[in-house]
Amino acid sequence: MPVSPEQMKALHKYDLNVLYAIERLMQRYAWVPLDVLKTATKLSESELTYRLGRLIEWDLVRSDAVPYPGYALIFGGYDTLALQTLIKRGSVSALGPVIGVGKESEVYGGLGLGPVVLKFHHVGQRSFQSARKERGYMPGGGHCPWIFASAKSAEQEFEALSRLSPEVSVPVPVDRSRHVVVMSEVQGVNLNRCILEEPRMVLDEILENVRLAYAKGVIHADLSEYNIMHDGEKVWLIDWPQWIETDHPNAEAILRRDIENVLTFFRKKYRIDYPTEEAVGVVVG
Repeated sequence: MPVSPEQMKALHKYDLNVLYAIERLMQRYAWVPLDVLKTATKLSESELTYRLGRLIEWDLVRSDAVPYPGYALIFGGYDTLALQTLIKRGSVSALGPVIGVGKESEVYGGLGLGPVVLKFHHVGQRSFQSARKERGYMPGGGHCPWIFASAKSAEQEFEALSRLSPEVSVPVPVDRSRHVVVMSEVQGVNLNRCILEEPRMVLDEILENVRLAYAKGVIHADLSEYNIMHDGEKVWLIDWPQWIETDHPNAEAILRRDIENVLTFFRKKYRIDYPTEEAVGVVVG
């Protein structure tokens, strides 16, 4: 859960100073040493110790004594910095209830100029290892904390939405800060949770949107009934952090996997037999 509104209001400028300093220094240190943090914040040791104690108590920062006393942001702290930035920009004015939790994200309703959705990318320890293997934008080695891997994931998704909207039926990107993407609210239900009255028409619409994305050089790379929504009138393709370019070395195989995932769902649930080759032909033209 992101930091509460009460905690956001209670944050002192010194607290934020410490959070910003730790974020910046984590580019160099897995655990930011106390003396380095003291120099960066220009706070006295007693003031810094007090602020760190508050931030640890609020689950925004954690500490470790091995191999040396040091401090690091955790997702609560990173969430706080992202929300502070989005609020200052006017992209977000209120954070609503959680509306979805996935293996790598938490999604909340919210308000900006109108209803919005905030997606907090949370690449964890397990998914971080698979992300390094499967996603070209993750570094293969070196220092890449999970929070920064999450920011890369959010950046990737925001880029896809920006490239695809409005021609492809995807949420409209509004803003991004760090690991949080703000997008338009999409009404509807995931395909795995709804009953379609005209499933063949919906399948055709999905393939048409996959075709439009492909024409823009984008392949979803994780498409299934779990990230396609239907609002009673149209479909929406969501969850784009794993997308790849159409000139990717494995583009053909990944596109085929996306299409087969969708066709398998419609075959099992609605007894629609749509040949894979025919569907691939529709997409690639």
